Amino acid sequence: MSDSANPSIPYFDRSEWSGRTVLVTGAGGFIASHLVESLVDKGARVRAFVRYNSRGDPGLLALLAPQVLSQVEIVAGDLRDLSAVTAAMRGVSHVFHLGALIAIPYSYLHPAEVVETNVIGAMNVFLAGRELGVSRIVHTSTSEVYGTALRVPIDEDHPLQGQSPYSASKIGADKLAESFYRSFNLPVVILRPFNTYGPRQSARAVIPTIISQALTRPVVQLGSLDTRRDLTYVADTVAGFLRVAEIPGVEGETFNLGSGSEVTVGDLAHAIIAIIGRPVEIILDPARLRPQKSEVQRLLSDNRKAAARLGWQPQVSLDEGLRCTIAWVTHNLDRYHPEQYTV
Repeated sequence: MSDSANPSIPYFDRSEWSGRTVLVTGAGGFIASHLVESLVDKGARVRAFVRYNSRGDPGLLALLAPQVLSQVEIVAGDLRDLSAVTAAMRGVSHVFHLGALIAIPYSYLHPAEVVETNVIGAMNVFLAGRELGVSRIVHTSTSEVYGTALRVPIDEDHPLQGQSPYSASKIGADKLAESFYRSFNLPVVILRPFNTYGPRQSARAVIPTIISQALTRPVVQLGSLDTRRDLTYVADTVAGFLRVAEIPGVEGETFNLGSGSEVTVGDLAHAIIAIIGRPVEIILDPARLRPQKSEVQRLLSDNRKAAARLGWQPQVSLDEGLRCTIAWVTHNLDRYHPEQYTV
């Protein structure tokens, strides 16, 4: 299923990617599935690395239009297996490394698995990239590495704070990327998206959680309503990935991808409910609250470096992005379980 209502950002014409063989790790995930779709549309030969399961389930890649999915080479394996990563990377020019365990509540329950996947997995990507001489590795970080903002807007030099096992694992992976660039001249670039949202996102994230509840229930149950987030529509985030993979001379650097504006979770819920147009009450669910010292209270990006060096700026407004996301969730409610708290 393609996203007919999904705004696209035409930073490149097809010739920039036509004929290139690229690898996307974590390809069955939310952002990665959109990236795979965009790369195929631009003529790239895409190899999609997904975590093996006995069902042969490719994750969200299954939602791509058949004519798109038929052009994708799907390779199953585990990022923690260096031989599997190396085999998947053989013959590619560009690597988009998005594979990770990203759920913060899950990292409270299983920190060892999160660290192994996110840190060892990233190291294996860097080791294989070094051995095979790839042209560019785009390593996906997260705004969570900054923790609660010590100053705003948050630029790329803001201190890193491990406020959850997940954020600590991503800090470790980022530092490995930095070390491989400095030690081995690995052509790696770090991207830090700020709270990407859009069609296909799971109920693990706050926007689909609000939407699915507001569409089906008289109440929306949330954790902290006062936390502030910088929200970027997925098409804009994908455009940033494509941009940083192509621009020369940015190896070893880090770029924020964010809108440069912020909204509280409570105000976000009210905005979504207003668009849906149902009378819905918002209530605080203590089970959804994160440990006090772990909750990131405020994220607000400084995206000036991405604008200046990459020519990237978000194009999709929050209202437009929310309407597209609401439309998608409305037509895919069977994928959500609004009565449950998804970790």
